[in-house]
Amino acid sequence: MFGFDLAGLVQQHGFWVVGTVIFFESMGLPLPGESLLIAAALYAATTGEITIEHVVLASAVGAVLGDNAGYLIGRRIGPPVLARYGPWVGLTLDRQRLGRFLFLRHGGKVVFFGRFVAFLRTFAALLAGANHMPWQRFLIWNALGGVFWTCLYGFGAFLLGNQVHRLVGPFGIAVGAVTLAVVVLTVRFVRRHEARLIGEAKAAMTEQEAAASKTPAGSQSIRSARTGA
Repeated sequence: MFGFDLAGLVQQHGFWVVGTVIFFESMGLPLPGESLLIAAALYAATTGEITIEHVVLASAVGAVLGDNAGYLIGRRIGPPVLARYGPWVGLTLDRQRLGRFLFLRHGGKVVFFGRFVAFLRTFAALLAGANHMPWQRFLIWNALGGVFWTCLYGFGAFLLGNQVHRLVGPFGIAVGAVTLAVVVLTVRFVRRHEARLIGEAKAAMTEQEAAASKTPAGSQSIRSARTGA
């Protein structure tokens, strides 16, 4: 698809190229991070010129840092874009509030399991930021997903050798199918109960804003807003 000689990249640049590519993939660019991780693990197993521990460590660091960069981009750019253009495609303010509510409830699952699905691996962090998923919670699930994914694919490819290609395909298809089924069921449930869920989202967000206003920082921001400071 990309026309890259993945093994050649690893041979020329070492394990650092794996972490770099995974960083930019996690940030939101469509790059072959998973394929490069497997190629680097196979290269480590067959040549011994790089260690699998360095490959996995660089990949995990790239995954976690890239996701955090994507989260920040989504947090900064996502809300204004959604507020301006969302209603044009049916994403009213109520539905956007509902999206933040659902991400607040289930965002951890999306971030963790999204690491194993190509599309979600690229955009999960952007979606988490745009939907105001709390950063501390995002960081925990992001780190768990990134470390588990890199260890599973890195050490797995290293131990299984070329046989890993026959296993990764079916595994990815299975995870993707399960994810698709969950998404379809979630969409159907949301459509059937949209009014009730929007009401719950409004109540939850109001409660959250009220709790935030009780903190010194929240009270200061409210006073500043009222005084125009």
